[in-house]
Amino acid sequence: MQVWGVTHRGAVRQQNQDSFAVQVLEDGRVIALVCDGMGGARAGNVASTMAVELFMEHFLQEGQEGPVEERMGHAASVANQAIFQRSIQDEACTGMGTTIVAVLASPGEAVILNEGDSRAYHINSRGIVLVTRDHSLVEDLVERGELTREQARTHPHKNLITRALGAEPVLMADCFRQPLAPGDHLLLCSDGLSNVLNEQEMLYEVIHGGPEEGCCQRLLEIALSRGAPDNVTVVLVKR
Repeated sequence: MQVWGVTHRGAVRQQNQDSFAVQVLEDGRVIALVCDGMGGARAGNVASTMAVELFMEHFLQEGQEGPVEERMGHAASVANQAIFQRSIQDEACTGMGTTIVAVLASPGEAVILNEGDSRAYHINSRGIVLVTRDHSLVEDLVERGELTREQARTHPHKNLITRALGAEPVLMADCFRQPLAPGDHLLLCSDGLSNVLNEQEMLYEVIHGGPEEGCCQRLLEIALSRGAPDNVTVVLVKR
């Protein structure tokens, strides 16, 4: 299995409050995550960096015992508690939080955890499928039939998320299992990418755009060419 990733502050923001990490484990599996921080001044950067570092540290420390969902959930919960405590103890970090989308990818299956609106897509030659569900105001409106998917893409409140790591003392993250066949890809991204590129454009770049090792950079360059109003982070995992 292979993995690549890139992050950039975009064309407008003064600071990159996204963070990501990728690692190929000794047994060949891939662990990867993307976090998109929120909060005033530097607090979003603090939240996303803490989430990435604490999740990776605790997940890798726990060994191989127990269901993967529990291990990923526990690592995310540790990060959630630390960010929540920092936000109430440090005045400069009041109200900070971060999205998280994390994956443990094995040859036959991936386990994906998410909180917020950073996404995971499953991509192969047959198409692209959004695996995760955004925890956002517009997603709730779409599910209730009050907005179409196309209206949601341009809704003025599309960036209002309803759940985030560090926002509450108890984590409510979702987990998904996604079968993986040879040649399949998983694309993790912050909303700085998904708000600027549509799914068909992502699919094209992964399958037809050129060498896979340059795919994340190609997607980033498209976002930058369109003004990249937010930080952009992309991670690609190949089975």
